[in-house]
Amino acid sequence: MKILLDNGHGIDTPGKRSPDGHFREYAYNRYLAFLLRERLLALGLDAQLVVPEREDISLKERCRRVNAICRQIGNDQVILLSIHVNAAGNGQNWLDARGWSCFSTRGKTKADALATCLYEAAKNHLPGMKIRTDFTDGDPDIEKDFYIIRHTSCPAVLSENLFMDNREDVAFLESEEGAKAIVDLHIDGILQYLSL
Repeated sequence: MKILLDNGHGIDTPGKRSPDGHFREYAYNRYLAFLLRERLLALGLDAQLVVPEREDISLKERCRRVNAICRQIGNDQVILLSIHVNAAGNGQNWLDARGWSCFSTRGKTKADALATCLYEAAKNHLPGMKIRTDFTDGDPDIEKDFYIIRHTSCPAVLSENLFMDNREDVAFLESEEGAKAIVDLHIDGILQYLSL
């Protein structure tokens, strides 16, 4: 199984930062994706970054890269995790929204199982933190047709790792404990999914 990690956005993406400007989403997404890849490789798993570049690569190109790999080895031999940090506003003000969430596309798909595994891991690694869910279709993931997960051929999910416009979430993300928790929850969720 090949695990593809899509670190959302790039150095030239406008906005996508904390209200005080010091937390940059593209940089944190890259940091998480690199840590995840190294941990997965150390476990003997096949992990690859979709976007090793610092520049923002278009969603169409990201999907092309993923789908090229899917054509080579088969859709069922690939999973995609797109890594992001959420925001509740336009980046101008600190807000109260908090929490972790995971998205899949609308309807029942193989990605639902991956998202559920990540939710189980999030409960373990983010104790006491808000976990944002939507059980209207019977599972915890939030369904939304984000381009990167709608236009790729393999099971694909998008995780929103807390809020960059919430002071407490940013402080946690920037702490050693916080970064470890976010990486660990993705690792455990992936391992649980692979064991299914």
